[in-house]
Amino acid sequence: MPDQQPNNQLNIELSEQVAEGEYANLAIITHSHAEFVIDFVNVMPGTPKSKVKSRIIFTPQHAKRFMKALTENISRFESTNGKIQDLEDVQLPLNFGGPTAQA
Repeated sequence: MPDQQPNNQLNIELSEQVAEGEYANLAIITHSHAEFVIDFVNVMPGTPKSKVKSRIIFTPQHAKRFMKALTENISRFESTNGKIQDLEDVQLPLNFGGPTAQA
């Protein structure tokens, strides 16, 4: 039987729950000599406590590859849609336009 070339295709399964995604507006990044940990958090104004929605753990090599891929995709996005403004340049109201919390 002749040697067959392996199929370099990777099948990735995406469940309905994961496909819905999680919204995060804060990422906390920590690292050790062996890994990078990114905690994604959804912080809501007027709420004293927020929960980590997702934690991703990378090897340093995969963290760097992720950074390069994200940089490349941001560049593609901006070439089509215009420059993304940094949050420091945008004045968002802390209450998102809703009612002010009172004690």
